[in-house]
Amino acid sequence: MFKKVTPDLRMAIDPREAVNGGRRDFLDFLVKSSSSAVALAAAGSLAACGGGGGGEAPAVSTAATPAVFAFGVASGDPLADRVVLWSHAKIPNSTADVGLTWQVASDAAFANIIRTGNLTASEASSFTAKVDVTGLTAGASYFYRFRDATGATSTVGTTRTLPASNAASVKFAVFSCSLYSEGFFHAYDAAAKSDAQYALHLGDYIYEYGADPKQYGNTSIPGNRITSPANDIVTMNDYRTRHALYKSDLNLQAAHAKMPWITIWDDHEFANNGYVNGAENHKSATQGDWVTRKNIAARVYHEWMPIRTIDANNLLKIYRRFDFGNIFTLHMLDTRIEGRDRQYDDYGDADQGIGRYLAGVTPNAAGIRPDASRQMISSEQQNWLTTGMAASTATWQVVGNQTLMARMWFPGSVLSAFASNPAAGPAAITAFLTAKATRAAAGAAALTPVQAGLLNPASNPRLPYNLDAWDGYPAQRESILQSAKSQGKRLVTLSGDSHDGWFNNLTTLTGEKVGVEFAGTSVTSTGFEGVGLGTLGSSIDGSALVPQLGNSAVGAGLGLIDDVAYSDTSQRGYLLMTVTTAAVKGEYVYTSSVKQPSYTQAVGRTITVPATATGTAAPTFA
Repeated sequence: MFKKVTPDLRMAIDPREAVNGGRRDFLDFLVKSSSSAVALAAAGSLAACGGGGGGEAPAVSTAATPAVFAFGVASGDPLADRVVLWSHAKIPNSTADVGLTWQVASDAAFANIIRTGNLTASEASSFTAKVDVTGLTAGASYFYRFRDATGATSTVGTTRTLPASNAASVKFAVFSCSLYSEGFFHAYDAAAKSDAQYALHLGDYIYEYGADPKQYGNTSIPGNRITSPANDIVTMNDYRTRHALYKSDLNLQAAHAKMPWITIWDDHEFANNGYVNGAENHKSATQGDWVTRKNIAARVYHEWMPIRTIDANNLLKIYRRFDFGNIFTLHMLDTRIEGRDRQYDDYGDADQGIGRYLAGVTPNAAGIRPDASRQMISSEQQNWLTTGMAASTATWQVVGNQTLMARMWFPGSVLSAFASNPAAGPAAITAFLTAKATRAAAGAAALTPVQAGLLNPASNPRLPYNLDAWDGYPAQRESILQSAKSQGKRLVTLSGDSHDGWFNNLTTLTGEKVGVEFAGTSVTSTGFEGVGLGTLGSSIDGSALVPQLGNSAVGAGLGLIDDVAYSDTSQRGYLLMTVTTAAVKGEYVYTSSVKQPSYTQAVGRTITVPATATGTAAPTFA
């Protein structure tokens, strides 16, 4: 179905893109997908009503032809008294405005409508419609829907405001990196069927790549999930078409309809490895001006996502804050577009930027590191973050950001072995882990001189493997961690981008622990397994030493990366978080395969971090 229809998604957002015969195919698709969406919503206990319920007349009267709600409904950016509602409505074969009535009710039958109003879906906004509904009750659940003048009705969604100050717990799903062509969105389906109350998406909600088999994610496409348009997205209609393609996925529609989302973009909503002045996957000679492309992508993101537009004159400013009662304050950062300097590894150096990194972190004669002013977020955003943390009285300070914040430093002996001869990599790993196991079991005195050298950072320096993450901006990371430390805050970061599952300690450059990091795996995008390193996780986190040391090896920092306590480098899924004033718990939920249309799910690891009077206690692993 998708292979036949996806090119015609252009017509859903711009009918001028239609080709001969495309209109009939597209209408057939809408009928089928809308029926499937209703059935799926009913299975998830979401009512799909087709009339009645009262409400005001639509603001704009249209022809007798009903509008089609092809892409479901969504809600987002909940606050204690409001939430954003979103849908898409279009009359087939027409560019006419669609007058809509939105309704919010306390019951699925819409017998008790709490709020209602009118809005318009127009060609200027790609036929999307979005409203910020105010006057709601804190910690309350609601049903919502959209209707046109003919009585055609969208799928019914459920949403929820943020909790009141005395809430007992909050549960939310965390997603990142959902590449359509890479596989089925099972993680969205699993989360929609869970008891999560909210969803966070940490970026790469869409990908910009075209359908070229040579491009990332297009080598093993299941179920004819061919991306559309076939080119890398650059123009306004390209970005709109790609968002429409993703929202045609019924699993994604179900997850949006089930709970309110809080989203942030990463690079692929624009172009791979973006920064303020460019991107690795932007070629000005053929793709035009970067600022133009960036502004187009931001505009379309605001059209197609249930996000509150906080500054209509600056759509690139989307960092924002959410207070979940007295439990936690969520600070959603934009570490990608708003203030990021160019990555060290984006200059084409043979050493992948490590030389630039080392030069930047090595103090000069005056004791100043040359990269001291290097930034991933602007000074304005950093000040917003640190002052917001200081002002919050919640138990936890949770930072949602795109890339890993922990020091992901591999031993140089292992990196150099893989670089010079990949076949020598496993032996280098074994040697390093054996040295750690020997020291853990018998003390430093039992180490051979070679082993002592391997464990000595002076002779075997630790080096970052990903300079696109916070490791490439160590001075600013250090400043943020020191602020959290001086404020005495319990810091938890939530991170995406890496496509793998992680639980890390957040430590300063002197090794002092300041907080913890939960990083969920991707929805579909391949992780380390895509480069043949899918079994590396147990060596990274040290659980490979359980046969020698027993369960004490789990979470003890005995792996290749000192600050990593848990790692999974081969599975896809999502992170289910439960937060109370007493503890933060993360469940790493993995799906069996994104290449098959059916799946099973399992929790790979549950990690709980208890709160203490002065910070956090040692985590427990289950």
